[in-house]
Amino acid sequence: MSNLCIIPARSGSKRIPGKNIKPFCGRPIISYSIEAALESGLFDEVMVSTDSEEVAEVARAYDANVPFFRSEKTSNDYATIADVIREVVNRYQEQGRIFEGVCCLLATAPLVTSDSLREAYEKLMSSPSLSTVYPVVKFGYPVQRCLQIDQNGVVDMKWPEYRTSRSQDLEPLYHDSGTFYWHKTNQWMSGNIVRGAIVVDENLVQDIDTETDWLLAEMKYKMLFPNTKSTE
Repeated sequence: MSNLCIIPARSGSKRIPGKNIKPFCGRPIISYSIEAALESGLFDEVMVSTDSEEVAEVARAYDANVPFFRSEKTSNDYATIADVIREVVNRYQEQGRIFEGVCCLLATAPLVTSDSLREAYEKLMSSPSLSTVYPVVKFGYPVQRCLQIDQNGVVDMKWPEYRTSRSQDLEPLYHDSGTFYWHKTNQWMSGNIVRGAIVVDENLVQDIDTETDWLLAEMKYKMLFPNTKSTE
């Protein structure tokens, strides 16, 4: 089974400038994703999809490949991750390189471990029907008991039928971790999408959209990996 890891890392972050190569606990944040992919032992190719020479230089320094740059179409604010995956897979196919599995691993996912990558891959490969597997996180509080505020500032339950329900009696619900996505290439590219998931601990996930998010992610990393040497 030949597998490709794609790490999307365009240069146009608005909220955190230079986000994909900004130092995180002493080294570029993208290096953690590259390291997890390489350490997993799952990939024939670990590549970074970017439109930036600076990002490419950092990626190569941490042993990822940058065999080509993104097109203008996939470098704008409206391009989706799916657009990037399709472009990369097609470019490799033009070179005669076919990968049966493809994993899109985000550049700003420093808490992802090689164990999680392997667990998701094993689940994907063990199910003939699944096209995709990705990590999800259980909501920390039952969403069935969420509140809404109307235009007059009045607060009430969104679903009042759960007003007297005990939290432990409500169905657990989950959200996308936003860290990586494993696909069977042909099945996913053909649009035959059947999704599965692995459940990961919320401590292994942190959205990084603001400077506060960044600090929280660093705190989690230092808590989870206290013996990791920093280059600071």
